[in-house]
Amino acid sequence: MQLNKTWAVQLDDYVIDLSWSPDGGLLAAASQAGPLHVFAGSSGGERRELPGHAEGSNCLAFAPRSAAPGASAAAPSVLLASGGQDGAVKFWDAAAGQHLATAELGSAWIEHIAWRPAPSVGESKGGRPLLAAASGRDLVFLHPDGVPAQRFKPAPKTLSALAWHPQGGALAAAYFGGVCIWDADDFHAQREYAYANGIATLAWSPPDGRWLVSGNVDPSVHLWLPEEDQEFHMSGYEAKVRQISFDLSGTRLATTGGQDVCVWDCSGAGPEGREPTMLPHDAPLVAVAFQNRHGLLASGSRDGVLQLWSPERAQPLRATIKMPAPATRLAWSPDDRFLAVGSEKGVVYVLRVEN
Repeated sequence: MQLNKTWAVQLDDYVIDLSWSPDGGLLAAASQAGPLHVFAGSSGGERRELPGHAEGSNCLAFAPRSAAPGASAAAPSVLLASGGQDGAVKFWDAAAGQHLATAELGSAWIEHIAWRPAPSVGESKGGRPLLAAASGRDLVFLHPDGVPAQRFKPAPKTLSALAWHPQGGALAAAYFGGVCIWDADDFHAQREYAYANGIATLAWSPPDGRWLVSGNVDPSVHLWLPEEDQEFHMSGYEAKVRQISFDLSGTRLATTGGQDVCVWDCSGAGPEGREPTMLPHDAPLVAVAFQNRHGLLASGSRDGVLQLWSPERAQPLRATIKMPAPATRLAWSPDDRFLAVGSEKGVVYVLRVEN
């Protein structure tokens, strides 16, 4: 198996986020300086630059399907949302390179946005997609026209992570001290979990959301079983656990937090008391990402090394490539043929997986 460079492009600053369109036709990249860049996913051609956020961009995400910002017949072919240091969420027609709407949410940075999963497993009221956005302590659900669907009571501390349930019925929002799960239809709190430290990232296990997992500042990984009213804790990491990723079956959980990728077995009774699979790097990890539809795991380390793994194999390492700079983001295309890599030096690489 090989990772071969398909194309690469230099942006104006550190690559802070990446997102593929639902059909894989477009790749969007946000540079920390503010502009957004949209490319043809397979070739890097037809580049469009969107102004983004003047004070700096923090995040971006394609909607799970094409959607109009209202009842207009002139529906954008691909809807992209972005959040910035200006306290605004902006909506774009990525194919046409046009700004559609802006939601001004206050003075706090917008550091986290997340679209509700595809309509086949849940739509917002009125049949339109729903975007969750975190602005300081405030959580807001937005329609694609920028109009708020719901503003929630402020969290006790700044919101640090958002994660939609895979079936779209609830959103988990983390802050220092805990996690609150909000119902996406009646907007009531389903339950709250206390956690006496900072939470860096959240993920639900596919396909049914059996596990809710946090990567933590302490450093550790914490797991909740909401339907079974149980929770588990794994500590002993060397550094903050900033990235976690489930495979498509929800039975393998990959985490950063050290020099080796730690892969936990979440089948059956779960990982507590089990020895994880350790996948070695020669430098601290900066990124992990399982494929969307298949079982390969990508991991990147501080020395610029990118590796592909099949964790279930006796010899799990499948490919290695040395990048000129450490990765900041990894993003698989929807069909898993391409891996997009954002780097600290502002370069976006798109690699093709070939046997």
